[in-house]
Amino acid sequence: MCNQEDKIFIAGHKGLLGSAILNQLNDEGFCNLITADKSQLELTDFVAVDMFFAENKPDIVFLAAGKVGGIVGNKTYPADFLRINLAIQYAVFEAAHKHNTRHVLFYGSSCTYPKFCPQPMKESDWLTGAIEETSMGYAAAKIAGIVAAKSYNAQFGYNKFICLIPNSIYGPNDNFDLENSHVLSSLIRRFYEAKIHELPEVVLWGSGTPKREFVHARDVASASLFALRHTEHLENVHYNIGSGEDISIKELAETIAGIIGYDGKLVWDETKPDGAPRKLLDCDKFLALGWKRNIDFDKGLKSTCTWLKENYDTIRIS
Repeated sequence: MCNQEDKIFIAGHKGLLGSAILNQLNDEGFCNLITADKSQLELTDFVAVDMFFAENKPDIVFLAAGKVGGIVGNKTYPADFLRINLAIQYAVFEAAHKHNTRHVLFYGSSCTYPKFCPQPMKESDWLTGAIEETSMGYAAAKIAGIVAAKSYNAQFGYNKFICLIPNSIYGPNDNFDLENSHVLSSLIRRFYEAKIHELPEVVLWGSGTPKREFVHARDVASASLFALRHTEHLENVHYNIGSGEDISIKELAETIAGIIGYDGKLVWDETKPDGAPRKLLDCDKFLALGWKRNIDFDKGLKSTCTWLKENYDTIRIS
């Protein structure tokens, strides 16, 4: 349950998902919103987070903060992905438990499913096989977070922690760092820069054959508020959130190049890893509760490309 007067903390409010949640809450008239950037609150600092919760007493927390990235970042900095996400989750979960936060929205990742999982991936497929090695550090942290959420709920007899697993999130205000961003945002920036610099070709990692599902940040924000409004129907499980369709990386690259207007050559470096062959989520469990998707992928992708063009000088790179 939630209402307009609830004190709501959006952790990671400047990021892709956090900013979408903040906009959704503002649009729906929530009036008691709490935000804190890294200069105000270091979420990996257990003591600082405990003091922040003691002072602010949030009723609801959206934990949209964390270290995220694509295959390059995960392969290069696995310890950072593990350490930072584990620290944030531990600090926020324990503070929320200690200071009687009513609900925490926690977001897992589709990379916590087995690398060669049956498609589409059902919640019951979780932890039934080995995960993709290139994202092992990040996946391990997210697995720990999902297990922690279920464990707190089970041990203390409440439904405080709500766990959603969205597939690859995209949209305005994404991280467009070429090494540390997800594939979709990285491709948008690479093709835009290739166009403005008139580069004859763009070299891309892997074979282009893996298929990925992308869900717009606004749909994940919508699903999050829907979950809060229907807590009495939620089980102590995680729920998949996706768009219901996937696309090969090659087709995605060609589509983005077309939207951007880049007509150079696409070169696939097959010495680089592909990652999991396919990651499509089965969302029937959450859809059965009554939530509906709103963002068409073609329109969402075009609007994200347009956003990058219009905001290129101030895009987030980290």
